[in-house]
Amino acid sequence: MSAPSQAVSVGLLRRSATLCLLAFSLLLGACASLPGEGLNRIDPWETYNRQVFEFNEVVDRVAVKPIAKTYQAVVPSLVRTGVANFFNNIADFWTSANLMLQIKPQQSLEMGMRAMVNTTFGVGGLMDFAEQIGLERFTVEDFGQTLGYWGLRSGPYLVLPVLGPSTLRDAAGLTLDFKDSGAALVWQGARERNIATAVQLINGRVQLLSAGVLLDEMALDKYILLRDAYLARRRSLIYDGEPPDDESAPAAFKGLIKPAVK
Repeated sequence: MSAPSQAVSVGLLRRSATLCLLAFSLLLGACASLPGEGLNRIDPWETYNRQVFEFNEVVDRVAVKPIAKTYQAVVPSLVRTGVANFFNNIADFWTSANLMLQIKPQQSLEMGMRAMVNTTFGVGGLMDFAEQIGLERFTVEDFGQTLGYWGLRSGPYLVLPVLGPSTLRDAAGLTLDFKDSGAALVWQGARERNIATAVQLINGRVQLLSAGVLLDEMALDKYILLRDAYLARRRSLIYDGEPPDDESAPAAFKGLIKPAVK
């Protein structure tokens, strides 16, 4: 890609991000006047969230999905797999760091070893060599999960512009996720980092094309289905696949504390 083309691409990306943030700010400012809030403890801002959800659906329909389909049609499957492996490998390093913050040294070392093997023998992570020798990706961790592990409640459900389902806790964790993981760790320049982030998002959207069709066909209320699935999955991840039935159950980290033997 020529320098002028790169400049145009980055400029469009920045303008899109600015518009998304502006829309988010305007909608958030309107939250105080939304009727019927507080009726749902999990989703007290449902009216606002549905507005952002509809905004995201439009953005996906007119921009993101067509780009993802073009990417899928033009880029060979082998190349797309390599791109996915590369970004997944970067995520493995961040998973290892979060596992260490959760005082899970063995799991952290295993994920760190997996990432190092793929970086060294998998051509910088383009090939998943670790999978072939038995080092599987058994989890994906982020800072929102780490905060939840240490007992920080999720707070209300929140739909973010473009990014989609989240909670107040997870949205706060995204700040560190974006700063210290993914493209930010590999590319220091803003232009290269923005382009890499765009490629990562498009590649991720390609992997969801089939699921999106199925979701559209089966969901009577797509908003509720996505909300409930997101909250259930996040809770399961925080408790390592064994979430307690009781919502007021102790924080996950308390499982590290062994009861005194009488």
